[in-house]
Amino acid sequence: MPSVKQALTQLTAEEAAALISDGETLCFSGFTCAGTPKAIPLALGKRAGAEHQAGRPFQVGVITGASTSDMLDGALARANAILFRTPYQSDATLRKLINSGGTHFFDMHLSALSQAVRYGFLGPIDWAIIEAGDVTPDGGIVLTAAAGASLTYARSAKRILIEWNKFNYPTTLRGMHDLYEPSDPPHRREIPIYSPSDRIGSPLIMVDPKKIVGVVETSIEDEFEGFSEPDELTKRIGENVAEFLAAEMHAGRIPRSFLPIQSGVGDTANAILGALGSHPNIPPFQMYTEVLQDSVVGLMRRDRVTFASTCSLTLSTEAMREIYEDVPWFRERLVMRPQELSNNPEIIRRLGLISVNTAIEVDLQGDVNSTHVMGKQLMNGIGGSGDFTRNAYISIFTCPSTAKRGKISTIVPYVAHVDQSEHSVQVVVTEHGVADLRKKDPQQRAEEMIVNCADPSFREELMAYCSHTHDGHAPFAPAAAFAMHQQFMETGDMRGVDWGRYFGKK
Repeated sequence: MPSVKQALTQLTAEEAAALISDGETLCFSGFTCAGTPKAIPLALGKRAGAEHQAGRPFQVGVITGASTSDMLDGALARANAILFRTPYQSDATLRKLINSGGTHFFDMHLSALSQAVRYGFLGPIDWAIIEAGDVTPDGGIVLTAAAGASLTYARSAKRILIEWNKFNYPTTLRGMHDLYEPSDPPHRREIPIYSPSDRIGSPLIMVDPKKIVGVVETSIEDEFEGFSEPDELTKRIGENVAEFLAAEMHAGRIPRSFLPIQSGVGDTANAILGALGSHPNIPPFQMYTEVLQDSVVGLMRRDRVTFASTCSLTLSTEAMREIYEDVPWFRERLVMRPQELSNNPEIIRRLGLISVNTAIEVDLQGDVNSTHVMGKQLMNGIGGSGDFTRNAYISIFTCPSTAKRGKISTIVPYVAHVDQSEHSVQVVVTEHGVADLRKKDPQQRAEEMIVNCADPSFREELMAYCSHTHDGHAPFAPAAAFAMHQQFMETGDMRGVDWGRYFGKK
C-alpha cells in the first residue's frame, strides 16, 4: 500500500514499543481476539521483561474492548507489565495475576466503556493502538474483524500507533463497519437505529494524521481457539431454549415475525443458535449482538438469519475465510458496530431483543453470578451480559446444572457474587428444563428453580434449605445461604450439608 509508506512513518514493532513509557495508559482495538493488535503487544512484553531485568519499573494501564488474545493479555501478563486492566479478560495468566493481587482489575459494563473514556473517568489516554486493514493518507483507518471501542480510543488518545495487518484482510472489507459516536450529555440525542440493518455512521475512523506516530506492518492471524461440536448437554440446553421461545411465540407473547436475538459467546451459545435456526416453528430471524460465532455464518447462508449486527467476528479461520472470500454478499447482510452501539441499552430496549447469556451459578430467586468462582476468584468479567439482560424483551440465562464432574450445583440457595439481580433475570435454562420466573413470588421462584433446573442429585439439598425459610417473603437464611459453597470448600462436594449445623437440630 504505497500511500501509507509515503504519508506515514514506518516502524518495527520494537521501535513502536520503545516509544511507550512506564505508567502510561494504552487503549487497544479489538473485541475478543478479533481485531486486536498482536506485534506491538508482543514487543512491549519483551521490552517490559528487559526493563525489569535491568531493575527498572515498567507497567502500563491496559484498556481493551473486551477479552483479547495470548499475544496481548498473555504476553503483557507474563512480563508483569500490566498496572491495571479493564473491562473484560479471559487469559489464564492474567487471571492468576489478578486473583493474586498482582494486577488491579476493575469490571465494567461494555456499553459504558467508551463514554467512561470520553468523560475522563479512566484518566488521560496516552496511546491508542489500533489494528487496521487499510489506512488512508488523510487519517482514515479501516478496521479489521471487530469495531470494539476503537473509534473512541482513536479520537481520545494523545497519540496513535497502527498495526496494518496484511493477513487476509481484503480491501473490500471497507463498508462492513458502521462507526458512530453519540454526543455526550447534555447534548446527547436518540441513536437512530430502528432495525438491526440500519446504518448511521462512517465505514472508517477519521483522525488527524498528525496523531498517527507510525505504522507497523504485520501479517499475524487472529488467535482463535475454535468451538467444540455441540455435545448432548449443550444440545439439550439449546433445544430447551428453542422450545421455550417457540411456545412464547405460539402464546402470542412474541410477535409472529419473531424478535432479534442477542447471544453470548461460547460452545453453549453456539449450540443455542443452532437449535434456534433448526427449530421448525421459529421463523428466520435477525441478530443484534456483540459477538458473531460460526453457527451464524451457516444460518445466514441458509437464510435462517436474515441480518446480523455485531461488534466482533469471533470466528474460526474457516468461517472467517468464507466471509472474506465473499465480502459483497455478507456486506449486505452483516454490519460491525462499536460496542457503545452493539450493547446500547436504548437500542436494546427499542428493538426488543431476546437476550441469551451464560451463568456460573444462579440462585433460587434468579440472581446470577457470571464472574466469580466461589464468590472471590475472578473468571472473566461481566462483559455485555448486564447491558442486554437489564434491557431485554426477554432475558434468558443458561448453564449446565452441575460443574466439577457433578460435585457443584450451579443452582444454589444464594449466589456467592451478584452480577445480575433477580429483577433483571426472567428465564433460567439448564439441560433439565426451563424456569420461567416471570409473575412469580420468591417462594414460587425457588420451587420453579429446584423442580425445573436443578440437577436431581441436588434437589434434596435445596429443598432442605427452603424448608427452614418459610417465615418471610423470600426463602433466605443468612447463616445457611452459603452452606453448599462451604460444604464444597471443606469436602470438595456440595452435597451432604449438615443443615443442623446452621439451623439447629430439631
